Amino acid sequence: MNEVNKTLYIPLYGKSLVSKQGIILHDKKAEEIWEKEGFVLKGKSKSKWLAYNMAMRARVFDDWTDSMLEKDPDSVVIHIGCGMDSRCLRVKQQYKLWIDCDFPDVLEARKNYYYESDRYHMMELDATDTERISDLPDSDAAVIVFEGISMYLTNPQLRELLSALKRKYGKINVLMDVYTVRGAKASEKKNPVNDVGVTKTYGVDDIDGLLAGTDVRMIAEHSFTPASLVNELKSSEKGFFKMLFTGKSYRKYYRLYELAS
Repeated sequence: MNEVNKTLYIPLYGKSLVSKQGIILHDKKAEEIWEKEGFVLKGKSKSKWLAYNMAMRARVFDDWTDSMLEKDPDSVVIHIGCGMDSRCLRVKQQYKLWIDCDFPDVLEARKNYYYESDRYHMMELDATDTERISDLPDSDAAVIVFEGISMYLTNPQLRELLSALKRKYGKINVLMDVYTVRGAKASEKKNPVNDVGVTKTYGVDDIDGLLAGTDVRMIAEHSFTPASLVNELKSSEKGFFKMLFTGKSYRKYYRLYELAS
């Protein structure tokens, strides 16, 4: 795998760690894959604080996906940059069709642990190759999961991807995490993705400007670390975690947006 693709092991480790502790996110598949893959993480990428953060982010995405499917169960779910994530197994709501998308080498590894069915498929997709969006299955509406992917796309690439999805599906609901420009600059020196070789990321400061001309609008900004999940940590850990990953200072670097058309 290239350096960007190797970043999938960072959230995988986090989900595995908290699942074993019985907090935040229950993910037996992450535990299984982490044990078998044997990928070596080092430095900040194996921090328990980051693991908690990654697991909370995943849980927020899970809960949001469930809420979208509850509102519109006929929507196709498209997870772009799925890595080894098991959201397709973790969500509580039934879905008619789920497509997990990533690069060929990622899917090659993924297929050792996940199996396709009438309702679940994997598809090779480079997020910068928007012509491939037309190959996605047809549907009146789509729930789009962008977790941990936007920061590897330039603003024009991200805008074109959102535009292509809007052209494919008249109605889309999107949850997308982004670095700010400050966050992207900081990530070049002080970010766990550096530990797997990534040195270039991109940020979004003006979400409305990014969406201009796409027919997609921002609906809400969400928290990565809601109090209900932070409260699952040990009392001795909550204070330090809050200092690192909550509040206005954290939002200067990292944001979570819900979008819709």
